[in-house]
Amino acid sequence: MNIRRNISLRPYNTFGIDASAEFFSGFGSLQELEEILQTPGLQNKQLLVLGGGSNILFTQNVEGLVLKNELKGIELVREDESHYFIQAAAGENWHRFVMHCIENNYAGLENLSLIPGCVGASPMQNIGAYGIEIKDVFASLQAYHIRDKSVVEFNLDDCAFGYRESVFKRKYKGQFIILGVTYKLPKKPVFNTSYGAIEQQLEAMHLQQLTAKAIAEAVIYIRSSKLPDPAVTGNAGSFFKNPEIPTQQFIQLQQNFPGIVGYPMAAQTTKLAAGWLIEQCGWKGYRQGDAGVHASQALVLVNYGHATGAEILQLSAKIIETVQQKFGVTLEREVNIL
Repeated sequence: MNIRRNISLRPYNTFGIDASAEFFSGFGSLQELEEILQTPGLQNKQLLVLGGGSNILFTQNVEGLVLKNELKGIELVREDESHYFIQAAAGENWHRFVMHCIENNYAGLENLSLIPGCVGASPMQNIGAYGIEIKDVFASLQAYHIRDKSVVEFNLDDCAFGYRESVFKRKYKGQFIILGVTYKLPKKPVFNTSYGAIEQQLEAMHLQQLTAKAIAEAVIYIRSSKLPDPAVTGNAGSFFKNPEIPTQQFIQLQQNFPGIVGYPMAAQTTKLAAGWLIEQCGWKGYRQGDAGVHASQALVLVNYGHATGAEILQLSAKIIETVQQKFGVTLEREVNIL
């Protein structure tokens, strides 16, 4: 156990924002976590748990204790006639975990390749891409209840998954630390290649046979070509959620904006492409100082070097305002603001 004071969080967030933590420590076991939380002087401190730091924007220094989840381990815990149940510790790198599954012929996660972050964030966010969300492959998770000092298991219904939502972002925010997640992966894969970009890339690859590995390679190629590498240019991936609006409102918008991109959803709603809305407002490729909008994907805000979190937050506010003015649609930030 090594608790440090006034540590820069720049290496621990993919935006590369230079905020500092009053107290900082990593934990690699449940015992170590409990020891840290019971350290004299830290019991009543505000607590922030970091995984990969890929969905957070620091706008100020962090008072209290920042914990880095460093739990590791991947295991086939059981299987039945139709599924494998793979458990991964929350501190495992998400993309490495996906690659581990593919290398061991466990299909089902290939569409989620190259998403930054750690395993523990996957259910918290209900991460998704190219037609797949965590709720589609989720079995259960184990989480530490900070107040009760107990480990609790959550099943699919307990998590109340929504679009980039779960009980851990709302109802139980700040109450649990996710320790591990178990995924339910089919023995007979049903590949999802319906997104146009994947279909086009798979065709270009001239495959003899469709496999999970081939889909992963296609997704990696697409994401790499569209999205900046956080190791090179600070970013947190998609900064905004794709907004859902009543289908009637979408039909009205189509009359004024025939090129508007929308996908029919349940209950007479339509999901809009936030990136398209932002691009139509002229933000794509915009830069002021070191804060900007990525030139290839308007949904991604970037730190070109020394932008502050406040500057990026201010830029996002301007984008929200112009999209509201032009389309009458309110964008919601996907990234957690601290």
